[in-house]
Amino acid sequence: MTGGVEAVLFWGLGAVAVAAGIAVFRTDSMARATYALAASFVAVGAQVLFLHLDYVGVVVVLMMVMEMAVMAVYMVMFMGMNPALMPMSMVHSRRTSLGIALGAFLVLGGGALLVPWPSRRGAPALDLTASLGEAVMGSKMLVMLVVSPVLFSTIVAALVLALPRGRYDRLGDDLRRRPADDPQPGGAGR
Repeated sequence: MTGGVEAVLFWGLGAVAVAAGIAVFRTDSMARATYALAASFVAVGAQVLFLHLDYVGVVVVLMMVMEMAVMAVYMVMFMGMNPALMPMSMVHSRRTSLGIALGAFLVLGGGALLVPWPSRRGAPALDLTASLGEAVMGSKMLVMLVVSPVLFSTIVAALVLALPRGRYDRLGDDLRRRPADDPQPGGAGR
């Protein structure tokens, strides 16, 4: 890709990340806020990939997608799908949180602009991805390769346990039963 196309994609992903971040607080349900947060972090992870930090970018995307999947599983398990989609405010203590966010932004932004940055010493490693992976994971890489499928199977098992009735139970074998056989009426299709 040319530099101009990369720049447009990078700033486009930045706009997606900011818009999805705003949507987290503007949407009116926990499920939609979860999806917006996942989209925001995936866009940030893709931006990190543009910075040629492949390992960190992939880890950000995988970590945030898995985290949002776990959050969605817990919403289904403890709230059911209906409460997760019902309107509710995602902002609490609006004035206090706005003041804290503004103060943190000013302190961090001021620190980034006013603190003298150290000069680079030494040269970067030839394979940045491998050296970063070794620095972060060290000898634990095999453990992480084993733990990842275990975590995935745990999420699938939690979904199976959280939803004992599937769409075939509700809508019949041909998925045409109307109205659906819901144990608690008033679902999303009211």
